[in-house]
Parts: sequence; C-alpha cells; structure tokens
Amino acid sequence: MATAAPVSGEAPELEKRLEEVKLESNTTEAPPPTQNTREASREKSFAATLREKQDGVLKTPIVDPVETAIPSALTELTPEQQEKYEALLVTVKSWKDIPSTKGKEGPVTEDEIMWLTKECLLRYLRATKWVTAEAAKRLLGTLTWRREYGVGELTGDYISPENETGKQIILGFDIQARPCLYLNPGRQNTEPSPKQVQHLVFMIERVINLMVPGQETMALLIHHKSSKTKSHAGPGLSQGKEVLSILQTHYPERLGRALIINIPWVVTVFYKLITPFIDPLTRQKLVFNEDMRKHVPPQQLWNEFYGDLDFEYDHEAYWPALMKLCEEKHKEQHERWVKGGKHYGESENYIKGGNTPSIGSMVAEVTEEKTAPATLPEPVAGTPEASTTVA
Repeated sequence: MATAAPVSGEAPELEKRLEEVKLESNTTEAPPPTQNTREASREKSFAATLREKQDGVLKTPIVDPVETAIPSALTELTPEQQEKYEALLVTVKSWKDIPSTKGKEGPVTEDEIMWLTKECLLRYLRATKWVTAEAAKRLLGTLTWRREYGVGELTGDYISPENETGKQIILGFDIQARPCLYLNPGRQNTEPSPKQVQHLVFMIERVINLMVPGQETMALLIHHKSSKTKSHAGPGLSQGKEVLSILQTHYPERLGRALIINIPWVVTVFYKLITPFIDPLTRQKLVFNEDMRKHVPPQQLWNEFYGDLDFEYDHEAYWPALMKLCEEKHKEQHERWVKGGKHYGESENYIKGGNTPSIGSMVAEVTEEKTAPATLPEPVAGTPEASTTVA
C-alpha cells in the first residue's frame, strides 16, 4: 500500500480543518462518561431517546439516509451465475447439522436459515470467484465460526464498557445509503484484548441491522486523530491480522468504502505491515485523505470528520437508542422472513422491507397459475356450439 498522500491543494477547506485538528491535539480531553446511569437510560422510551438533543446537538443515531442517497443498481446474474447460485442453494438446503470442534455442533437453527439469504450466498460466490464448492465450504465455515465465536450471544450490556468513549459510532449514511461506522482510535479506552475484537464484530452486526433495502455494504470512516491521554495502546500486528481474517473470511463483500484521514507516520507503517494480508479487492476500497464530504452527505457527516452534523457522543443517550433501534429492525426483519415462509435463499430486499416479493408469495403465485381451471373460449354467435342449449 502506498504511503498516504497529503491533502490536495485543491481542497483548501479540508486542509484548513486538518490544521485545526492538529492544534486541537494539544488540548485536554474530558474524562470518559461513567456507567452509573446505564440501566436507567435503557428504560427510556425509544421515541424520547431519538429526540434527545441538548442545545441542538444530536446525541442519538440517524434512522434513515437522505432522500438523494440511493444504493447502486444491482447487476443481473448471467445464466451461468444463476446456475451456480441454484447449485449452491441446493447444497445449503442439504445441511442438517452444523459441525463444530468446540461442542457447538447441532441442527441448523431458524436464525441460521434466515442468515442464508440469496444475497449472502451470492457474496460468498463472488468472494470465491464463482467456485461453488469453495463458496459452500466457506459458508459452512462461517456458520461454524458464528456459533463458536458466539456472534448471536454478544449483547449490548456486555459490549457497552468498550464503547463508553465513543471509539466506534454508527451514524448516518453515505451517498449510496451505506450505513457509516466511524472508528476513532484516539478514543481508545481499553487495553488490547479479545473483547476489543468482539466489540468490532458486534458493531458490524448492528450496521447490518440498519442496512436499507438494496444495500448490503457499509462505509468505514477512520480518523486517526491523536489520543490526548496516550494511556491505551493501539492494536498490535497480531490483533490487526485477526480482525482482517474475520472481516475477509466471515464478512466478504460487506465493505463498500473505507475513508481514512489524518494518518500519522506510525499508523502508515502499521498499514504497510498489514497490507500483505489485505486482499486486492479490499485494498481498492481504501481511500486516504480525501474530502469526506464527497462521499457522505454533509448534513449526515459528523463535524469531527469535517461535515455539518453537530453530534456529541453521550454514551448514556446514544447506546440505549442504538440498541433499541437495532432490536426493532431485527424484529421487523425476522417477522417478514417468517411471514414469507422461512425460506433458505430469501431476498434481503424483501426481508428489509423492499419491493421484492418473498419466495413464499412467488411460489404461491406459480402454484395458483398451475392449479387454476382452464377457461374455455366463448362460442362465436351463429356456430353450432353457440346454438346448443341444455335441456
């Protein structure tokens, strides 16, 4: 990976803002919020938390993208790709049990069937260059990993201490309606540990909850603003490799764009060290030191990332609102999947409330057409058939 390029002289406003950020790095940062009122905050109603502002400052997630933000049009499958998809779907449907070497083996669950959407299978096919057997192997491997890692067992209460300073924030959508996940390394509040990796996995799952119909990728926004306390170390090479392995193996085709700014030399060295472990397609999605307003509508871009959105991270307001929003989204999506017939290969567009019909409704329509009684043509006047009467 090339060393990050300096900010272009054609973007004086961004350059000015970057200079301001450098000056800010010498100021004193307020202590992180405490957990004393977490349980009380969780009891607030969802409507109240979404409206909760102080002096016009937003403190809760954004529910919808701007009207002009539209996902890219989907590319139609070729006949060969459709055939490979259908072959993979047959294989997936044949799985009765999920293997495990850690005591997690057992029958396929409803949640796992719901996870095996049409788009999910296609993501793994694209990631394996349309080799059906390899896609099936990786899908089964991910199902095993999700069980053994406990993805569905990670809770907001368990992860909450990791995010008290707002080092990861889901806020707004980019110009293609991708949910934005902000990573703020300078707000690190814990030492490197497996829980830090669990934190990232948990937040990616929440980003997926918030994806709108027709969108299956996310935008990462990373601001390497210097830590003012320097009390916690950043991730080492080992943890960086672990995170990359999880993202590339178990969340293929989920990264739409990664926007990275204000990179110090030590982080540039880190990126160079992990570059050999980043697949070429992912490297193409990394954008360094560009004006983020080109990629995210200014009204939904956090002002700390040079947007117009006045947002302040208040853990006691933000965290319960995010958890409530994601829980409601997941519940709605599960109910639609159940209503559609609990099918393997269901459309994510349908599950998320889009205009694609469910598999169940399409099957019912085809069945109805096949079983409908044949309609005889009306006899023409003056023919023997028309003059025949029944006694």
